Amino acid sequence: MKHSRNKFGLSDRTSSVILVIIALLLIVIVAYPIYYVLIASFSNPYDVYAGKTFFWPSGFTLRGYQAVFADSNIFRGYLNSAKYTIIGTAFSVVMLYITAYPLTQRDLPGRKAISLFFIITMYFGGGLIPTYLIVKETNLIGNMWALFLPGGVSVANMILVRNYFQNSIPHELIEAAEIDGCSKLKTFLKIVIPLSLPIMAVMVVFSMVAYWNDWFTALIYLPKPEMAPLPLVLRNILIKSSATAKQSSTISGGYAELNKITEMIKFSSIIVAAAPMLILYPMVQKYFEKGMMSGAVKG
Repeated sequence: MKHSRNKFGLSDRTSSVILVIIALLLIVIVAYPIYYVLIASFSNPYDVYAGKTFFWPSGFTLRGYQAVFADSNIFRGYLNSAKYTIIGTAFSVVMLYITAYPLTQRDLPGRKAISLFFIITMYFGGGLIPTYLIVKETNLIGNMWALFLPGGVSVANMILVRNYFQNSIPHELIEAAEIDGCSKLKTFLKIVIPLSLPIMAVMVVFSMVAYWNDWFTALIYLPKPEMAPLPLVLRNILIKSSATAKQSSTISGGYAELNKITEMIKFSSIIVAAAPMLILYPMVQKYFEKGMMSGAVKG
């Protein structure tokens, strides 16, 4: 049986083998850093720096995780991050939908001008200080809504959602529903939303990752320690550990031991913060891929 050949003179089987090898190499390149941090979090930091943890943990220890979870704020940080992520994701997805869908309506007055207005904000912004002043004047300092309202709509994500609506939901279907007596709101709720679950999954993942990893916004707008999200709590633990190590530098052996713990905390903190998102992503991967491909097509 003869195998067809491509323009490079390779058979289909050979091409498939090469593509599989390239894909495996890319997987290793992407996944190995995460794996390395994971095994380093269970290893003696001196063995890590000595290159003894290339494939397996060396000097197995849980002291890094013990130091992280010994802080009484860690569980409160988890709860805060979960609350901020759930509320922020729901708010962002709703805002994206009610912003993107009207821009797909051909009879919307000034549709091109409104789209241009959104696009301009991708290139020009007021910056941190004007944003802070606005948040302060609206009495949102110390309020969790300061995490959501200033950046409630990501224009790049809004464009993805708009393109999905335009390319994946036939306009004729919308017109047929309206001819049958559906209002625009009912059409949006009963037809558009159920047919756009793939792009919704993409936006949920994007928003969840953004809110879960956000510590800088909380550092600026949430001065109360009890409101700190998990990344900010982990940052404070690391800073406290580093400061303690420096203060112990005059004690014989004290600095080396505390510095060792600080290095373990660095790796452990990354795993503690990333674990929820790493667990969640496989659950929505199939929707993520479909929605991303459809939303990225230019309409």
